Amino acid sequence: MSAANEPMSREERLAAKLRENLRRRKEQGREMRESQATSLPKGDVGG
Repeated sequence: MSAANEPMSREERLAAKLRENLRRRKEQGREMRESQATSLPKGDVGG
């Protein structure tokens, strides 16, 4: 990457934001799968 005192180009900023967003979405997906795994099984419905 360029020196710390040089501003990032538009493309570099967009690429960094895309990587950050992808990382966050992957983490959210993992959390959702884990929470679904700890919930009641689908066949265990009262009635």
